[in-house]
Amino acid sequence: MVERLAGWFSAKGWTPFEFQKEVWQAYLDGENGLIHSATGTGKTLAAWMGPLGEWLGENPDPALKLAKRNDAPGLRVLWITPLRALAADTELSLRLPLEDLGIPWTVETRTGDTSQSLRKKQGEQLPTALITTPESFTLMLTRDDAEELFGDLRCIVVDEWHELMSTKRGVQTELALARVRRLKPGVKTWGVSATLGNLEDASQTLQGIGAAARIVEGHMTKQIIIDSILPTNISRFPWSGHFGTSMVPPVISSIEEGGTCLIFTNTRSQAELWHQIITDTRPDWADLVALHHGSLDRAVRDQVEADLKAGKLRAVVTTSSLDLGVDFSPVDRVLQLGSPKGVARLLQRAGRSGHRPGAASRVTCVPMHAFEMVDIAAARQAALAGRIEARDHLSKPLDVLSQHVVSIAAGTGFRYQPMLDEVRTTVAYQDLTVEEWDWVLDFVVRGGESLRAYPEYRRVEIGEDGVYRVTDKDIARRHRMSIGTIMSDTAMVVQYMGGKRLGTVEESFLARLSPGDKFLFAGKALQFVRISEMTAWVKKAASLKGAIPRWAGGRMPLTTELAHAIRQELECAKYGELRSPEMELLAPILSVQANWSAIPAEDEFLIEQIETNEGHHLFFYPFEGRLVHEGLAALFAYRISRIQPITFSLACNDYGFELLAPERAPLAEAVQDGLFSPQNLLHDIPASLNAAEMAKRQFREIARIAGLVFQGYPGMHKTVKQVQATSSLFYDVFVRYDPNNMLLQQAAKEVLERQLEQSRLATALGRLSNSTILITNPESPTPMAFPILVDRLRETVTSENISQRIQKLSLKLENEAG
Repeated sequence: MVERLAGWFSAKGWTPFEFQKEVWQAYLDGENGLIHSATGTGKTLAAWMGPLGEWLGENPDPALKLAKRNDAPGLRVLWITPLRALAADTELSLRLPLEDLGIPWTVETRTGDTSQSLRKKQGEQLPTALITTPESFTLMLTRDDAEELFGDLRCIVVDEWHELMSTKRGVQTELALARVRRLKPGVKTWGVSATLGNLEDASQTLQGIGAAARIVEGHMTKQIIIDSILPTNISRFPWSGHFGTSMVPPVISSIEEGGTCLIFTNTRSQAELWHQIITDTRPDWADLVALHHGSLDRAVRDQVEADLKAGKLRAVVTTSSLDLGVDFSPVDRVLQLGSPKGVARLLQRAGRSGHRPGAASRVTCVPMHAFEMVDIAAARQAALAGRIEARDHLSKPLDVLSQHVVSIAAGTGFRYQPMLDEVRTTVAYQDLTVEEWDWVLDFVVRGGESLRAYPEYRRVEIGEDGVYRVTDKDIARRHRMSIGTIMSDTAMVVQYMGGKRLGTVEESFLARLSPGDKFLFAGKALQFVRISEMTAWVKKAASLKGAIPRWAGGRMPLTTELAHAIRQELECAKYGELRSPEMELLAPILSVQANWSAIPAEDEFLIEQIETNEGHHLFFYPFEGRLVHEGLAALFAYRISRIQPITFSLACNDYGFELLAPERAPLAEAVQDGLFSPQNLLHDIPASLNAAEMAKRQFREIARIAGLVFQGYPGMHKTVKQVQATSSLFYDVFVRYDPNNMLLQQAAKEVLERQLEQSRLATALGRLSNSTILITNPESPTPMAFPILVDRLRETVTSENISQRIQKLSLKLENEAG
């Protein structure tokens, strides 16, 4: 059968790769598995052709033409995709071999974008292959005929598994897969992924505890080229964004070089800004340069994607909205503006170019800041060495489990012990205790300890037969409308007065605007008019002078793998080994850093004590990423203030952080007293932060997922302020009357992990406590200290004065450096 499938490739003028044939044979042998191969190497057809070969083996006389819906076989393949935007492109890929092979299957999508007419047809009969999202997959489990629905199912494919695995959507998928395996024993599960560093863990999480699976790696000869556009002139005292418009001409030249170029940014505000800059610089490209990000209207994004595929565009400025899956063969150049922030992210974006077997993938990085050249050099070294970030699974999010058991109770219903056994087959809940299980059931049946008096929170009933069911139709309907784990700021439509929709913008941003304010969105200068019925009405602005920044920017931190690579790159530089063009260009900056202070080796921890007119500065350089540094800064400030009462101002970036105080801090005593100790973190971190307020805000997401807060029917959504107020009320009630509520504990845990990366912070402290401490006393801020100092100034000084002040300070330091 593998030869027959390979024959279809030959008829197309293609040659199947060995990893594809290995997947087909493994599938036909009844195995589960995970496919790991670079973007653009044929993973989709690797996963798809096995089920086709299985059908051909059972039906040796193929049909002469595709069947109509009513004549096609029932649901045999369920294809899970993390993004609705990928569904349409995946559908085209899956349809490709059917007619040539004479397979009478139907292929359809089922996402939030699916029309009502098609939904109705699918309610009566599902297609042979259904492409859907985790949310729509879960929604299928709320049907009372779910067992019949999956009766003919042979295979589930989870696409882009690396994007789902470490998220609550991934946990939702784990639970749904466990349920289908219970309903349809023997169903095969295959995952598809491009960038993963922990394949064994990823495979086990996908398949469930104890399940055997094959990992198939596509060891392709695909060439990855990572280069950069280097600035012609750099300051020895750089700051974030100081290259400014000097990088515009080389970016324009790079776009001119090839056919179609994708320009990736790390934030939507940066995408908007660069789209404006490029079209202002080359007005003749106005119709050839497009913008693509998640806030733009779906129709706008669809049009951009269609034009990309057709090769009609010279460039598209985008965010992570075009990171995944969609096949844009015309793209031959990819630019990454700013630090890649992660090795896997850079490789994923490189794979958007040369999206054809055998073609090289090239990404050109454009630093916006001198030290981002270290990031680029380090990312290249790590990528070429195959050091890709691991994706860790989540452990026991009880809000997701609460939602899931209500979903199953709304469908076929469940019994206590079999459902517990089923849930424990997932990696996420393998350690679920009976106490936790009983708490979840009590929460959905009675509303828990503090809500038992309110009927609306008694969502599930236990029948006399011992089966848990949702019997109230209104509760079931509200639950089906609330399925999902994606939480974001409520979005408002942005629309011209009397004109078309442009997209959606977060309510929290629009709430700050007054009539007449200007902002940049969808590549256009807009003037805010008013808000009415969840719509922000705007008109065109004559200019952007005085415009309010669209987004505050991202808090995207360095990944663990890239942070490690950066420390290695700096150690090489310390001993004179500058092994890339980027590091050679940084030589003057590194020379000043070494002369005034030090360049730390990988096993050294640099601390600079500097006194200026502002006060006494302590600069710490762990090189662990922004989120870890925020936690470390607060922790160190707290631990030092226990020795001597002192008030600090804090600032940080991806490389280090600053503690600024009016008087000199007792650093030596604090180090001796365990400043860097990983002990007592669970006490010291909450004590150093307003952890209770952070947990209360995190509880908004948990309350929504767990079903405490209903966000409203279509067209009647509650505002973020209303949802936050409602969830805060629950939070306060639980703290007062139900302090052992497990959702409170989850909120505290998620704050530590998500917002402060506690486990990574603990690992960093373990490393720092075993490092050689280098304490230096420079007379002035060093090149490494300067960008942190500037970031703090930006938060405290008015925008009119900040640029001049930075330039003046930079010039002063340049003169001191000679």
